[in-house]
Amino acid sequence: MEQFEWIVEIENNKERLDKLISSYDDTWSRSQVQQWIKEGHATVNNGVVKSNYKCQTGDRVELSIPDPEPLEIVAEDLNLEIIYEDSDVLVVNKPRGMVVHPAPGHTTGTLVNGLMAHCKDLSGINGVMRPGIVHRIDKDTSGLLMVAKNDLAHESLVSQLKEKTTTRIYKAIVHGVIGHDHGTIEAPIGRDKQDRQKMTVTDENSRHAVTHFTVLERFKDFTFVECQLETGRTHQIRVHMKYIGYPLAGDPKYGPSKAKKLPIEGQALHAEKLGFIHPRSGERLLFEAPIPNDMEHILFQLRN
Repeated sequence: MEQFEWIVEIENNKERLDKLISSYDDTWSRSQVQQWIKEGHATVNNGVVKSNYKCQTGDRVELSIPDPEPLEIVAEDLNLEIIYEDSDVLVVNKPRGMVVHPAPGHTTGTLVNGLMAHCKDLSGINGVMRPGIVHRIDKDTSGLLMVAKNDLAHESLVSQLKEKTTTRIYKAIVHGVIGHDHGTIEAPIGRDKQDRQKMTVTDENSRHAVTHFTVLERFKDFTFVECQLETGRTHQIRVHMKYIGYPLAGDPKYGPSKAKKLPIEGQALHAEKLGFIHPRSGERLLFEAPIPNDMEHILFQLRN
């Protein structure tokens, strides 16, 4: 059972309890939160209240999320693009628009559904909802992901991510013309207090984050860049590039609302290169997936 506790801040005074709680994590739906409140899993100042309770500044809100009921994941043949596979690890090129793992209310069409059909031996460390998943990329980001097929591989790959020995290089198209050729963004990332479904650069409840970037091409209103992750925070590249004034083209969450639109569904971001040490052999592996057709088409238009 997961437990959370918050103190209601002045900007959330008189906000409905269900709205307040659901804003803290974008994976919690309003209806799910209302069910938790109804079942007594959420309290205010140690007392059970209703979903429409108007929170007061200084209230202590506690939430105990019950362990999820076992969910049977349906194996689906999704014609995944497998870049590499052996008995320990698998590398897949995820298309833009595909969710990585199932969640309540979204149990089909995910990468995990496709992996379940492709292979039966996935690490169970992350539980039934995320078998084999070591890291993830956003739904509307395309590119390479490593998947663990057993617990030994899972523990090794997670350790490499923590020790920053993996290679993760992305290609992106951003708004604006970046003047310098190289840069490093070192700025902590945490949840946005004004919009809990977003991340932002902040010193409060944040984690260290570092992104290195290199300019590849400049256009009239856009720049084509390569970004290398030193850390792997949620939405890191999207947040960091917005922070320095060059948000990703097509980004519905962090991009400018009034700007030239490009023909792409979601942010123009692709995980192009992925490298790690093989968990069993110790060999250094590096994989590459060329940018997808939608980004290639945009670059063609910008060059012409």
